[in-house]
Amino acid sequence: MASYVSIAQYIAQDMSIAESLLILLGCAMSVSIVFLFKPLLRGLALAALLMVKPKLSKEERLQRRQMRDAMLLKRLMNSAEGSPSDAAELRALAARA
Repeated sequence: MASYVSIAQYIAQDMSIAESLLILLGCAMSVSIVFLFKPLLRGLALAALLMVKPKLSKEERLQRRQMRDAMLLKRLMNSAEGSPSDAAELRALAARA
């Protein structure tokens, strides 16, 4: 913490009040511009994300869910201990299919 204070004192030793006010005004303007264009920036970030990792179609999501359910069913059937909660989960999976 002391090193930050000493760095700030070194930077501020040759600054006048007008220069510090200009820096503060510049920082405030940049923050306000970011807040003003926040929806646009968020949309651009989402578009870039969708270019890298596109959303799955409805059919692909359905196939993934069915595959996950089938793997869960197989794992539950292969488990050595047949607990009542496993039986209830098997019934729920059978009702969904």
